[in-house]
Amino acid sequence: MLRSETETGWWLVTHPDHARLAGAFAKHWGNERFLPPEPRTNVLRGIACHDNGWALRDAAPQITRQGKPSAFSVELVGKYSAFEEIDLADYLAVRDRAVRLMAADDAYAAVLISMHTYNLLTEHADRSSILPEQLPLFDRFLQEQKTLQQSLLRQIAADTRFTLEQASENTILDHFRLLQATDNLSLLTCVDFRQPAHLLHPLPLRDGGHTTVLVHSLGPRHFVLDPYPFAEPSLTFHFPSHSVKGNTFSSSAELQERFNAAPAEMLSVTVSTGG
Repeated sequence: MLRSETETGWWLVTHPDHARLAGAFAKHWGNERFLPPEPRTNVLRGIACHDNGWALRDAAPQITRQGKPSAFSVELVGKYSAFEEIDLADYLAVRDRAVRLMAADDAYAAVLISMHTYNLLTEHADRSSILPEQLPLFDRFLQEQKTLQQSLLRQIAADTRFTLEQASENTILDHFRLLQATDNLSLLTCVDFRQPAHLLHPLPLRDGGHTTVLVHSLGPRHFVLDPYPFAEPSLTFHFPSHSVKGNTFSSSAELQERFNAAPAEMLSVTVSTGG
């Protein structure tokens, strides 16, 4: 889940819905300056489906020790330090499931998802929040992801549907960075982040260069991006969320009951150019 606090409780967005929003951003990515993704179908699939492994877990939301929904929140933007709040084995199984589900159908999309997972757990994870006895499990998972990535890259290189450029590790790295960028923009949206931010990595330009995209909030779920990576000067995207009443909950069962009773409502996010 991803959460943002309201006066009466929480907006809760499932991981798959958050990923589909990232995919919608990616679908519109590219203009006279920014390079659109190719092979388009595979890259968009990887971005839109990168959190599909969370579907079962999000169907049974949990609470933190403080009784809040266990979810990515505004406090965790730029960090990944909440391992003490989760079952590590279950969490890693969810992450692995997302990659394996995709690998059976689309090696290109799957390697992007695996690279996203690996980066998240190496560049952003706080190892100090993992119990010492669980670190071997954590490190074994990371090594398995690297091994899987090498296997997927070999499949991509041997697939005649992809050009040499599309199958190159540099191009795949750029597509991974696009996944990271659109994922981060979706995270900022779903937690209603209001502080200055950026889209993590330098992103590919048509002239062969790369640039970082800055994000400025104009208010609730309205962002100005600079430089602006979309063709249209302003775009509005819609995504489902559940309005759950109550700031804290006595049990996960109580939260799940209220979540199940809350119909999905469509929220919106607008991105625009500052020029």
